[in-house]
Formats: sequence, C-alpha cells, structure tokens
Amino acid sequence: MSGSKHTIPLTGLSPNTQAWLDWMLTDHSADGLSGILAENVVFKSPVVHTPQEGKAITMAYLLAAGETLGNDDFRYTRLFDCGDKAVLEFETIMDGILVNGVDMIEWNADGQIVDFKVMVRPLKAIQMVHAAMGAMLAKMKAGA
Repeated sequence: MSGSKHTIPLTGLSPNTQAWLDWMLTDHSADGLSGILAENVVFKSPVVHTPQEGKAITMAYLLAAGETLGNDDFRYTRLFDCGDKAVLEFETIMDGILVNGVDMIEWNADGQIVDFKVMVRPLKAIQMVHAAMGAMLAKMKAGA
C-alpha cells in the first residue's frame, strides 16, 4: 500500500495505532500480526454473526482481509486515535465498487489488540466483501 494515498498522518501517532499502521503499511507478515494481537483477541466481522474469539481465527480474518481489501486502491481516510482505542476509516475499490468501512480497534495495557471490529458500507460492498473473504478464507484453509 502506498502511503501517499492515505489522507491521515502515518507517523507521530499513539504507540498502539502506530504499531497497527506500521504493520498495515510495511510488514503484512503473519509473525508481525501475531506480535500485536493478544491471545484472547475478539474479531467482529461485518459479515459473520458471532464474534470470532482467539488469536488464530483473528489472524485468519485479518490476513484474508489484507489479501482481498488491501489492494492498490486501499487507503485510510480518517483517524480517531485515543491511545488505547482507535477508529480508522478506509476506502478501497473492489471490482468497480467503492467499499467504505471502519476498523475499530482496542488495545490492552501491553499494547496488544484485544478487540477488532470492522464495519462496511454500502450493502453492495458488504456483499462483495463477503464473497471475496469467503473465497480467500477457503483458499487459505486449503493451503493454496
């Protein structure tokens, strides 16, 4: 992801938010993601009814999201950085459809993510994200 597309500051943020952005913008590795997630992290998806609990399932969802949403058009457009909580609004284009969403993240006292909620709009975008994430998770599960 190119930093020049983002309309938020990419440096000088709270340590927690900075760690997330550094992973998003430069790392993308499973090891890097594992290091910033708590063992008891809960992931709340815009397309799955129940919260997904634990590091392994959260990693699967976030890594799949990086593969599906994290294209060249992905950019963060707004940021509310409250130290132990942050809301990051994003946009991307998938198959000609504008996907607009927010990542709502909460960290524990050790700087590890304990709660990660994603919300997406409009309905057409949710349907597209649902299909793309389902396919990516199946591919990842198959080890492809």
